[in-house]
Amino acid sequence: MPDRREMINNLFRLPTFDPETGEIMAVVETPKGSRNKYNYDDRWGTFRLGGVLSEGMSFPYDFGFIPSTLGEDGDPLDVLILLDAPVVVGCLVTVRLLGVIEAEQQERDGQRMRNDRLVAAATHAHTHEHIRAAEDLPRYLLREIEGFFAQYNQLRGKQFEPLRQGGPERARMLLERGMEAFRSKANPAEA
Repeated sequence: MPDRREMINNLFRLPTFDPETGEIMAVVETPKGSRNKYNYDDRWGTFRLGGVLSEGMSFPYDFGFIPSTLGEDGDPLDVLILLDAPVVVGCLVTVRLLGVIEAEQQERDGQRMRNDRLVAAATHAHTHEHIRAAEDLPRYLLREIEGFFAQYNQLRGKQFEPLRQGGPERARMLLERGMEAFRSKANPAEA
């Protein structure tokens, strides 16, 4: 009998690129404006409540992951998606990479690891249809996003330290590295 995880549709294993359009796909875990942080649980094929943000805090944009990728933290690559209005948890959205906030995160146990945040615009976004790179965004926006993640992690007993910002080329390089890490983990004999 197959493993339960193989029986459930696993969003982590969706293709990174839409087979019809070639656009990058992202799965939304937490919608813009939500105080609730949701996490996809691949063991059960559903979303779980991962925590509740402090009063007055909410996610500034839709937040999720890029399927079939793996970051240095062992999870799929995180992505913040600029879109006109929030979408529901679990929604699959096609995006174009604008840049990246490269960051290091210190866990409660003191362990430090990279935990970058890709920044993308939804291909369906009207407000951001002209944005092609992080440098096209208002100057304050990426600093505010960095501030959000620093405060969010601090309240959870962690430390989020932005290292640098990069444009779409750097984001694409990290995406390709994440895809290779996922392939290596999924097929260790081929690595």
